[in-house]
Amino acid sequence: MEQGFGLRRLYSTFAGSWPGAGLLLLRLVVGSFLLVGAGPKPWSEQPLHATLPSTSLAGSGLLLMAGLWTPVAGTIVALIELSQILTVTREPWVGLLAGSIGGALAMLGPGRWSVDAHLFGWKRIEAPPRRSRSNEL
Repeated sequence: MEQGFGLRRLYSTFAGSWPGAGLLLLRLVVGSFLLVGAGPKPWSEQPLHATLPSTSLAGSGLLLMAGLWTPVAGTIVALIELSQILTVTREPWVGLLAGSIGGALAMLGPGRWSVDAHLFGWKRIEAPPRRSRSNEL
């Protein structure tokens, strides 16, 4: 099986034009939010169970910004933010918004301006012109 077939089956097209620009904007905004939100937590002296969600969110933010493995990164963001809404006592609206955007990106796809589209998108193959039989005779 050729590489990327699964991602191509998941997204039959990679949106371009205005929808693609909108997906790029969503990816950049939520990715940068996740990176800023993680801050220095992944490199702190805290135990692993305290730094793992921040590290996962920061890594997913980088993947979303690049548009690489978008379904996986968006799903990770949605699941971690949902778990933090249910377990952490803080304002839930920010996590709900980031998790919703992550889930939407996992379902909608990365758009044409992404690494996923470049690696796994449909390629255009130009066939050489056919010679007619009348020219051969």
